[in-house]
Amino acid sequence: MISPDDDRRYVLTLGCPDRTGIVARISQFLSDLGGWIVEAAYHADQSSDWFFTRQSILASSVDLSVYELRERFAEVAAELGPETEWTLHDSTAPKRVVLMVSKDGHCLHDLLGRAAQGELPATITAVIGNHRDLESVVRSHGIAFHHVPFPKSGQDPEARAAAFDEVRELVDAHDPHAVVLARFMQILPEDLCEHWAGKAINIHHSFLPSFVGARPYHQAFTRGVKLIGATCHYVTPELDAGPIIEQDVTRIDHTYRVADMVREGRDIEKLVLARGLRWHLEDRVLVHGGKTVVFS
Repeated sequence: MISPDDDRRYVLTLGCPDRTGIVARISQFLSDLGGWIVEAAYHADQSSDWFFTRQSILASSVDLSVYELRERFAEVAAELGPETEWTLHDSTAPKRVVLMVSKDGHCLHDLLGRAAQGELPATITAVIGNHRDLESVVRSHGIAFHHVPFPKSGQDPEARAAAFDEVRELVDAHDPHAVVLARFMQILPEDLCEHWAGKAINIHHSFLPSFVGARPYHQAFTRGVKLIGATCHYVTPELDAGPIIEQDVTRIDHTYRVADMVREGRDIEKLVLARGLRWHLEDRVLVHGGKTVVFS
């Protein structure tokens, strides 16, 4: 008897050109193996004719390791066509996260707390900061903190390039599943964006595409907006334009000063980043082109 309380899952994600028979073929494959599907989500995007799915299967219902299951499913993926993109992961396989910070600590505090409470499906293995302001709180959680100073933007390009080279080496040493810019406030160079494509995640303190770049709350104040928000997105070479994972907003009014907007916005930033990171780590985010499908 298979217990529904079994927490271990094999998680399959797939995207391919849409056509009839995709769901039937995947279901038949899993059924033939005795796979017990406990979660299934589908989406067909009519604008791109692209099909997306995420399937969660009880690992105990399949008499195969995740490696063997990948080998078997590769044949099905090949049948679905050469453009098929897919992943198959064991939900219990350890995942690692590296955080990058500056001086603002609200997102860092939130993620450290969630990790300490077992609410984050990963281990935070290191934090890198371009200032030392948050070093003590990081070390109090027993996590390594690496200080990499940066010259101001526009000053000493060679020193900035060397700093990013050091950051790259430090991050890659942990082989992370996610690199989180938790209010890092530095623009990653193009080569790093490409190197960490699909796993570098940023929290931007506005409801994109509004107020791209620096000081978005000040921009919002100048425009007299009535809603402020935050956006969790993948990092790409184009500033604040990567595929969006999660967003949220809160209502404000004409009485709000910039400081009030910053205070309100911090709560949204924490929630949006935590949701986006969790969904990424749980393989719930599928990227196609410049957009995402999030099976939350």
